[in-house]
Amino acid sequence: MPPDPGYKGFAGLNKAGNPVGYDLHDIRQATLWGTLMAGGAGVEYYFGYQLPENDLLLEDFRSRDKSWDYCRIALGFFRDHAIHLTKMTNADELVGNPAHDNSAYCLAEPGKLYLVYLPKGGEAKLDLTAATGYFTLAWFNPREGGALQATATALRGGAPATLTAPSTDDWLAVVTRK
Repeated sequence: MPPDPGYKGFAGLNKAGNPVGYDLHDIRQATLWGTLMAGGAGVEYYFGYQLPENDLLLEDFRSRDKSWDYCRIALGFFRDHAIHLTKMTNADELVGNPAHDNSAYCLAEPGKLYLVYLPKGGEAKLDLTAATGYFTLAWFNPREGGALQATATALRGGAPATLTAPSTDDWLAVVTRK
């Protein structure tokens, strides 16, 4: 995991002057939220040996301050909304991702709660054909945290529902049975 951009002049390059190839947003999207949405219990970060404040010479954990914030925000979401992870399973196929790649993630307690993480924003179709009743849709910002952003959108079980993220940034859709 690279240092935060700008930490002691860090500009996304390794000691050889080559681009690292990923940044803290990629790690938040694919590693942190990807693991949580797959039902994983957590992540472990390594700092490598070619980056500032690396695994061999680490003196300042503040070098990854923004990434620690992202972890706090993610854990806070699950805690603050009393998400019962033991009742939920990965259901990426419900958002058209049977290959379980990094395009969209779904963690579900079928018929009750669906968490749909869209790493690049955009749109996903949530398959609610096996569900009954009505559902609410709210959005959670995994970059900044905060309260859920409620929508007036009412979703109905028995049919697919289109979820459109508020922007091209990563967002978590929270679909809850009424």
